[in-house]
Amino acid sequence: MRELTYYIALTIDGFIAGPNDEIDFYPLADDHTAYMNEQYPEMVPTHLRQAMGMDDVPNRRFDTVVMGRRTYDPALEVGITRPYAHLRQIVASRSLASPDPAVEVVRDDPRARVQELKAEDGLGIYLAGGGQLAGQLLPEIDRLVVKKYPVIAGTGLPAFAAGFQPTRFTLEEAATFSNGCAVLTYRRSERTG
Repeated sequence: MRELTYYIALTIDGFIAGPNDEIDFYPLADDHTAYMNEQYPEMVPTHLRQAMGMDDVPNRRFDTVVMGRRTYDPALEVGITRPYAHLRQIVASRSLASPDPAVEVVRDDPRARVQELKAEDGLGIYLAGGGQLAGQLLPEIDRLVVKKYPVIAGTGLPAFAAGFQPTRFTLEEAATFSNGCAVLTYRRSERTG
């Protein structure tokens, strides 16, 4: 069975972006970028992969990406209808009409769709966000890759808009970088019930 991995940037106080989707406050560093590109090349959007000479880098961990409308919109705003053309792309949205035949839009019950995807053969499934969708899919998330930045936002978009749902994960790996970011990889703890 395939796994669903939520891959997120996170402030110390638990936000993935500012209240108006700001992300430009996350500090960048070459060693951090090189590590992420090496470990998770699928997470690099297709147009950036081309610019970085990563066109021929094979998908190692994922062959499918699931994202919410708010995560998908920035690409659409600049005319990119397939931001992850190297992956199967699924957008959860009640109002979006797919602008590209290669992008599947799920209007109802994204959790049921993810359960179907997990039952298929293939590589893993990358959950690109955002917090609303992650909250709905929390029961299906098997793994977290958290880029924890040394920044406090004060307010913004939470990583999980799930209400109170204590869910245990076990830390598997940690790496730190010159920008103060810690990349923390967690696996869901044993499921009960």
